[in-house]
Formats: sequence, structure tokens, C-alpha cells
Amino acid sequence: MSRELSEEELLGLYAWIDRIPLARPKRHITRDFSDGVMAAEIVKYFFPKLVDLHNYIPANSTPQKLSNWSLLNRKVFSKLNFHLPEDTVNRIALSTAGAIEPVLSALREKIDKKLEQTADNILVCTDLEYFDPRKHHERLPAEICQTEAAQLRGEEMKKDDRRRTRNGNPQPTAQFDTDMDPRFRIILQEKEQTVTALQETVEILQMKMSRLEHLVHLKDMRIEELTRHLETYKANGNPR
Repeated sequence: MSRELSEEELLGLYAWIDRIPLARPKRHITRDFSDGVMAAEIVKYFFPKLVDLHNYIPANSTPQKLSNWSLLNRKVFSKLNFHLPEDTVNRIALSTAGAIEPVLSALREKIDKKLEQTADNILVCTDLEYFDPRKHHERLPAEICQTEAAQLRGEEMKKDDRRRTRNGNPQPTAQFDTDMDPRFRIILQEKEQTVTALQETVEILQMKMSRLEHLVHLKDMRIEELTRHLETYKANGNPR
């Protein structure tokens, strides 16, 4: 957590922070992040339901800064499998030079890891919103939570199954000829249920593919933005 970042890592970190609209202007990163409020805003930007910003009070006093970071550790970072040791928090609250950058870099990795999980596992529910740097402060809303949608469809399927079954016998879901051979009717009903199940599977796979395409698109935009920052940095020839 206390390792020194390379110039390239710092540049990537600053570019990442610049893409996130924060409530206060960024002037001096060591002081800006010392009270934990901006760190809370970063997490809320990616995971809105994880953070209640009114719990984090902008502060100049060290005790309030420590209180904000303590709350972040307990209520927010723990859900990202992330924790700041006490000595690190103290150094940040005292605006110690070089203390905040490694923390933000590690936090970024945890956020990226959680974002990647949404692409790797359809059962991970997320509340993400992404920032499109080409559209200034417009956000790209994420698709409907896949887990919730899948669960709702699953509940509907169970309700349909209960409606189709009475006293242990399958009931028709479509109108069949009353003179139809009962054995043939049961076969048709089973085929209909199989088709319905396959349709649900196709819908889930389509949702997952849509999510993957969306994340790839967002990754491409991040690469574009970082490339522009690198070009600007090289042109200026000055570190941030």
C-alpha cells in the first residue's frame, strides 16, 4: 500500500481520476483526498448503492478526517475486499506527500476487479454507471441488473409450472383439441415446456453477450482517453 508508483502508473491514475466528475475541483491531490470524501465519491460513481455521501463530512480537522476514513473502511471498502491499515489512514489524514496515490491505485484495482466480475459471471449484480469522456459529463447507464432479471424470469417460470400442474398432473398451457389423444397431448405439453426453457436460456445468453460487448466498448474508450493523456503529457514534457 505504501509502494511508490512509477511515472507511468501515476499518469494512468491521474487520467482515471480526471474522468470521474467529483463535487470539488481537484487542485492538490494530497490535500484534496485527505478527508476521504473524494474517495467516497469515486466509489459511489461506480457503485452508487454502496455509498451514502451524506455520511462523509468535508473536514479540515484530523479527527473528522479519520472518522470519514474509518467509516469508509467499515461500510464501503470491506465490500470491495479492500482495507486501509491505521498507519496509512493517519498519513493520508495528515496530508503526507505520496500517501494517497498508492491507496487510490489499489482502490482502482479493486474497482476494476469488481467490474470484471460482472462480465465473467452473469450472477453478479451491479449498479454501475460509466463515464464517456467523449461526451464530457454524460453518463452511460448500465443495463438492467442481470441477476435480478434472471431471478424474476425464474420466479415467473416457477409460477407457470405451478399453474400447469394440478394434483401432480401437467396441465395444458395452450388450447388443444378435446378429442386429442391424452398421450399425444402430454407429449405436446412437454415439448412446449422444453421450448420455453430454451427460449429463457437464449435470452440469458443474449443479455450476457450484450454486457460483454458493452464492457469491451467502455474499455476501448478508456484506452483512447489514456492515450490522449499520454500524448498531452509527452507534448508538455512536464509531470503533473
